[in-house]
Amino acid sequence: MDRSSAGISGKYARSGKDYNQPDNQAASSMHGRCRYGPVRRRDNPPRTTPGRNEFYHSSGARPSQYLLCRSVSTAQDFNALIKQEIIDGLVNKPDRLGHRYDGRYHGQYASSIKRYTLAAKRPLNRAEQSQLVRSLQNFTATRSWNWRSLTTTLHSLTSAGVFTPHKPMDERVKLTQVRLLSTLFDAIIFSCNQKTEARNIDAQGIANLLWAMAKLVDSGQELTPELKAAATSLLPHLNAQKDQFIPQHIANLLWAVAKLVNNGQELTPEYKEALAELLPHVNAQKANFKPQEITNLLWAIAKLVCNSHEQTPELNEAVAVLLRRVSVQKDQFIPQHIANLLWAIAKLVINGQKRTPELEEAVAALLPYVKAQKDHFIPQHIANLLWAMMKLVDNGEWTPEHKEAVVALLPHLNVQKNNFNAEGVANLLWVMAKLVDNWEWTPELKEAVAALLPRVKTQKADFKPQAIPNLLWAMAKLVNNGEWTPELKETVTMLLSNLSGQKVRFKSTEIACLLWAIAKLVDNSEWTSEFKEAVAALLPHVNALKDTLKQHCIANLLWAMAKLVENSEELTPEFKETVATLLPHVNTQKADFNPQSIANLMWAMAKLVDNGQELIPEFKKALGALLLHVIAQKADFKPQEIANLLWAMAKLVDHGQDLTPEFKGALVALLPHVIAQKADFKRQEIANLLWAMAKLVDNGQEQTSEFNDAVAALLPLVNAQKDQFLAQGIANLLWGMAKLLDSGQEQTPELKEAVAALLPRVIAQKANFTPQGVANLLWAMAKLGEFVKLNVMTATFESLVYRISESTQLDQKDISMSLWGVMVCCARLSLDSNTNKGIVLEKHMDSLFTHLKNTNPNDEESQSIMAMAANWLGRGGPVAPHYKTSSSTPQTVFRDQLQSCIPSLKIEEEKRLNSLPPVDLLLPDHNIAIEIQGPSHYVSGDFKTRNGSTLLKIALLKKSGFEVIEIPVNMLRNRELTKLFIDQIKIRVNIPPPGHGSVPLQSGVADRPFCR
Repeated sequence: MDRSSAGISGKYARSGKDYNQPDNQAASSMHGRCRYGPVRRRDNPPRTTPGRNEFYHSSGARPSQYLLCRSVSTAQDFNALIKQEIIDGLVNKPDRLGHRYDGRYHGQYASSIKRYTLAAKRPLNRAEQSQLVRSLQNFTATRSWNWRSLTTTLHSLTSAGVFTPHKPMDERVKLTQVRLLSTLFDAIIFSCNQKTEARNIDAQGIANLLWAMAKLVDSGQELTPELKAAATSLLPHLNAQKDQFIPQHIANLLWAVAKLVNNGQELTPEYKEALAELLPHVNAQKANFKPQEITNLLWAIAKLVCNSHEQTPELNEAVAVLLRRVSVQKDQFIPQHIANLLWAIAKLVINGQKRTPELEEAVAALLPYVKAQKDHFIPQHIANLLWAMMKLVDNGEWTPEHKEAVVALLPHLNVQKNNFNAEGVANLLWVMAKLVDNWEWTPELKEAVAALLPRVKTQKADFKPQAIPNLLWAMAKLVNNGEWTPELKETVTMLLSNLSGQKVRFKSTEIACLLWAIAKLVDNSEWTSEFKEAVAALLPHVNALKDTLKQHCIANLLWAMAKLVENSEELTPEFKETVATLLPHVNTQKADFNPQSIANLMWAMAKLVDNGQELIPEFKKALGALLLHVIAQKADFKPQEIANLLWAMAKLVDHGQDLTPEFKGALVALLPHVIAQKADFKRQEIANLLWAMAKLVDNGQEQTSEFNDAVAALLPLVNAQKDQFLAQGIANLLWGMAKLLDSGQEQTPELKEAVAALLPRVIAQKANFTPQGVANLLWAMAKLGEFVKLNVMTATFESLVYRISESTQLDQKDISMSLWGVMVCCARLSLDSNTNKGIVLEKHMDSLFTHLKNTNPNDEESQSIMAMAANWLGRGGPVAPHYKTSSSTPQTVFRDQLQSCIPSLKIEEEKRLNSLPPVDLLLPDHNIAIEIQGPSHYVSGDFKTRNGSTLLKIALLKKSGFEVIEIPVNMLRNRELTKLFIDQIKIRVNIPPPGHGSVPLQSGVADRPFCR
């Protein structure tokens, strides 16, 4: 987040004791002559120097000169400055001397104005400036002026505030300012283009002129072509005089260049060359810099880096040298210095400065003084300090000193709330959002936010365009951390209303920030008309700025759009167009995405697909590019990013994404890191990971040893964190474990413990499950079949089912899953001779059946479930489902063996009964159904624990009047056991077997040997 104007304001840009001047000499009158301007006495050439005239050693003091040569100390002296006789004298001298006039009296007069402001300890106010400038309508600089006159006049008038643009400003005053500056710039350019020896250009004059020009721009004057040309004309002389600059000059020159660049001056080759010449002198004169100069230098370097100046070895060396001086002189810095130093260090770190020992020591040295001088910081300092400290923590760690400094400043926000300007308010709310993101909502933070929010409304007209994205970002962060007060809502609404007027001025980074913030806000509130209008206004600008988008903007934009779609934004043509615009940039900038961006992009793409985005070629190409970088950066992903990546991959596969080599490679690359980072996964990440792995298996992913190891690593975490899972996490976990078991996952002790740990949490959190969560739970517990004890299943269903049978928020799939789950529970109750509790559940089954019928399902699974429910309830089937039939080899072999043993027995294969799924073998003359049960009939294929599908089919057949014989396929591998099964069937059909014996045909397990 940029804070381009945070740092040293123009008011504090001087390096000496005088007000707003780089030199350290107070103006004074001298014996025999009037000394004026910023030139040091020791730099004066001898009085006999060629080119000097009587101006430098005038003897008499005329009445008009008396004022100019004495110290101004009273308010009454301002009126003396604008006396007509003085103004007339300034006009008459050039007229009398013509081209021989060197500007002496104009420079002297400018110095007197500066001395007046020094005595008053303030620049000219608006009224004084207006009176003075009106008097200076004929004050004109010419090319005949000498170097000293030019430097003194421009520096003194600028320091005194003569050129400061007040608002509103009289047009005549403005025109006079422009004309006077134009003549000064022309004379400076002319002087710089002459031979240096003839013009007496000196080091201090160069420093003062560049400082004055930077001060002009910083105070609000336009960076005109004339000003640019004048500043550029000084640069060759800067290089020529580089060895003459004292430490103060070096500090002021770098400050001036930084200010000019920050206000729009391009870093041309001339400027880069000048900087390259100056930076080594920082190191050479390091021991001589005063505290203010150290501050100005670090501020200037930070500003230059912010404006794309390359971090050359010379620049880095200068930074290192200055940081060491900060530590050495730490107790000499005043509050303003401390604020500006920490701001500069933070800016350098943001822009890539390494956190060297020198940097860490400098920060550590300054932080105690923040606390010690907390009562002396002005509002701007407080805002800059808090911003800087948060930025430093953003790129490092919270130390006790950091926390103490922040805590020390927070109370001052409320005290000085009415004194913060618009930029300060924006910065502070950003800081509050960051603090809340890292800390808890303390009373101090709440009080600070409450104090600042009204200032957003009162200063709304003063916020720069870039402040609106930052403010909305802060609002989003505050809301995301649980603070959605009426004041916040009002502030958000006001900021959104400002978007329509500002949107054309936003940069691509700001558009991305705005959409991200809106997405976050919508995620924590409602999808209002204000949000819709803001999104609609911003989307066209994403397309317009597509070629300026950096990688982090692309990631944030796609994430935001995914969130918006998830929260009810329709996939409009404009929305789809924006997504299509962004996708190619994912591919072209793939090498620049960091691990977090890759994870966010994958998550966003999965969310978009989950909400209707088509898997278009551009989408698949972008996804393929990202998957390759998942493999390349596999070791750099954090636990949350690993969880998001696997969740996204599972979602994409569930919506039709092929298991390509890149996809499989990414999965293989991530699985070991699930195991390695298992201790760092949070509750939601554990739930998402197990859900994702179950989804992947459900869509054809092979359960490799690496895959099973990852599952095994996660299961103990479920039991360890069982009390921390929210309702959605519990639903996802039970669904995932049911899917894994249904796909053959081994029934390990850890898995059994995980299921057992979660089941009590279902009833405890029954009020918190969404209708979709209830549907998933009913399906999962039903699918687990006999893995869950009947009394536990019944109690859970009775506590949840009413929530879903009465809900109007369910889609067809959820209704279908719920209906199937309730049927399985009823089936289990009907198969248990010791219970008759199914009546209550059958009422809910009836309600769900009606809901499903009203949706007119056309998928085979829903039609099958509806047909089974109709059969159970004794209703006419609304549809006749189509069942695929296929005979397994064990089924065919057993049928042939049974037929050979009982040739007269009528056997039908894959027979449909009353719209129910077909039975393997039917003996129609005896109402006997024989089920040859393979591994898919049992939980994890253990041939012991029947799953929900098996139990439901058996119960439906029995309810329809059929006797059911269940034969586990693993028992048919033994010829003797096969013969025993056939013998038992002979008994059922009244054909005595050769011997007598028994086998429990319902359980599918022989409890004791057969008797022959």
